[in-house]
Amino acid sequence: MKQTGYQKNRKILFTAAGVVLALAAAFWIFTRGNPSGSPFLPGASSGEKTSSAAGSAAGKPSGPSNPVTGSSAAPASNGPAVSPLDGIFADYGVPAQKKLMSMSLREKVGQVFVFRCPQTGAAKAAADYQPGGYCLMASDFSGKTTTQVQAALKSYQDASKIGMILCTDEEGGTVVRISKYPALRKTAFRSPQQVFRLSGPNGIYDDTVQKAQLLKKLGLNLNLAPVCDVSTNPSDFIYGRTFGKDASKTADFVRVSVSAYNSQNLSCTLKHFPGYGNNRDTHTGIAYDKRDYSVFQKQDFVPFQAGIDAGAQCVMVSHNIVNCMDPSRPSSLSPKVHEILRGELGFTGVIMTDDLSMGAITDFTAGKSPSVAAFTAGNDIVLSSDMARDFNALYAAVQDGTVSEQRLDESVLRILAWKYKMGII
Repeated sequence: MKQTGYQKNRKILFTAAGVVLALAAAFWIFTRGNPSGSPFLPGASSGEKTSSAAGSAAGKPSGPSNPVTGSSAAPASNGPAVSPLDGIFADYGVPAQKKLMSMSLREKVGQVFVFRCPQTGAAKAAADYQPGGYCLMASDFSGKTTTQVQAALKSYQDASKIGMILCTDEEGGTVVRISKYPALRKTAFRSPQQVFRLSGPNGIYDDTVQKAQLLKKLGLNLNLAPVCDVSTNPSDFIYGRTFGKDASKTADFVRVSVSAYNSQNLSCTLKHFPGYGNNRDTHTGIAYDKRDYSVFQKQDFVPFQAGIDAGAQCVMVSHNIVNCMDPSRPSSLSPKVHEILRGELGFTGVIMTDDLSMGAITDFTAGKSPSVAAFTAGNDIVLSSDMARDFNALYAAVQDGTVSEQRLDESVLRILAWKYKMGII
């Protein structure tokens, strides 16, 4: 039968539709086998994905699919399932996964600890425990020249199989671990409040660049600053360490500071989430925060959100017990607080505790190791001053299944990706 023009056109349309469906099916099959989800980017089985820090997004990510882990579940090829990375470290997930697959259980447990640097035998301890890093205090710089500090820090790095996070608190003002010593800097860094009064936001940027340059020169790669807490009352414990202004102006300070650190490729830490307020000093005991949640949303969260949006890679959680979030546990031990940081603020970077040796924690735990509780709460890094006790407690918990290896791998993967981004591995 002779076909009409309509029949010919319909046949052509059906044929074209069939081709489109076939191509779509082929694309779906291809991308399902590609962990990157893109036909143009190699997946984990294709070798390491090359990328640069410049190519990584510095702004706020679109938001994790899981507010606690910051990522969606996917199987790992070497045993327990781990989550792929999204957000700020997404470009470094492939090499981090490859490194993770080569590590022993003991080495993975070591990675989630940043220990206070031992006064003696620090290089040997680094070799024995293979920790994620060391936190250096003023005593680690006292009486030393620049060359001596550099040599000491190099010996720690040389003893570790994986590049270590080496950090300190160089906030300026009352907390200066390094610049208080004239042999390391002619003058100590002023507090942010003083710097701003003298030279405004440009002064804040320049001052922060100088801090970053000093730390990098000595061999450090992370500053436990800026302080994001909002305080305008000089009688508050935390006031002297803060910017001393309202939430909006403190957010501006944090944004400028993070930008300055990033310009020098030195990581910084936003602290102390969820915000200190007018609470007592948690170094000496338990502190309760009785403010309404709306206060945190309108005030305390604002500088942290600004820092996250600016590309900060690490947030430190305080030991305050915040009644409106979790009245039964310090923030550093509270899953609910970590869910807020991951979910409401959209943070996909590394979360660390404040030092677990502080009075607020030792009083709360009656002297028992808090490392397992801190890790299961959602921290990636446990800041500890008791190396053997806290390491052994978490290691035993993973061995007996109290802490799953999958949970461990999620944090280690994030830490390794951070280290790749930092350029220390």
